[in-house]
Amino acid sequence: MSALSPETLVALGGIADHQRQRTNRITSVLGNRLGSSALDYAVAHHLLEGAEHAARARDADRLAWYRRTTVRDLTHLSAGPHIVLSPRPADLLRSEISETAYYLASPHTSPAPPEALGLVRAALASAAEHGFGTLLTQHAPVICLLNRRRLDETLHSWALTRLPGTVFTDYTAHPEVLARDLIHEAAHNWLNDALTAHDVSLPTDVSFFSPWRGTPRPVYGFLHACWAFSLTVLYARRARCSATGAMVPFLDAYLRQQESQFVSVPESLTEALSYVSAKVVRDHVSRAVATALQPA
Repeated sequence: MSALSPETLVALGGIADHQRQRTNRITSVLGNRLGSSALDYAVAHHLLEGAEHAARARDADRLAWYRRTTVRDLTHLSAGPHIVLSPRPADLLRSEISETAYYLASPHTSPAPPEALGLVRAALASAAEHGFGTLLTQHAPVICLLNRRRLDETLHSWALTRLPGTVFTDYTAHPEVLARDLIHEAAHNWLNDALTAHDVSLPTDVSFFSPWRGTPRPVYGFLHACWAFSLTVLYARRARCSATGAMVPFLDAYLRQQESQFVSVPESLTEALSYVSAKVVRDHVSRAVATALQPA
């Protein structure tokens, strides 16, 4: 199988329609005048979640803000086609049904510092240079920067199904590292949208060993890992070609690590994909993994 470009790997019909339909449903509930872009889709979920919080707290002013706000009202938080959030740790929220922290844009959200905006712009430029610009525009239009770390520290990043299009991530001073992690989380958002758009339901009682977790994972988690890490491998290979300084050993080490992780994937992937009813989604995931497995 010949290598496919990142643009080809993430080009999938049905996702844009799903995003528009979901945004329209939220608009009909809140009464906002939202558009049809991927950013509108991501912001709509912040507004819906925020409105629910405000209603439960009986905060009429905040509820009114969430019901009238549109993307145009958030341009002070923008970096190009993306919104960048940089909350304090104390501002993160946790749900009763999940301990995973998250943050919602609110009337009190301040713009990210200029240094953070510059880093995000550089990371987005690197991702676009290596073929992942569309993925980040469509599936990471809202970027929430968390803790600044050193290059040798553990970085945490995540995405939430309740806030599609939003990525939460720690970061370093290096745009290539941020680009890698944005791509990883945007890949999760992509796959969630793809599965929903194509009406795919996965069993919860079937598991496969995940080399990234070192433990069995449900088919949903296993496929998510295969897809997301495949895309980060493709980015890291491309970024490595022009890397300088500390990025050279960092990306080399990352690629060696992923090579060892992917060794055990092919024997399970075919069976795992058999539970995906939509052939077009199966094909995208299998091609991404096959491309990641090819020698650099």
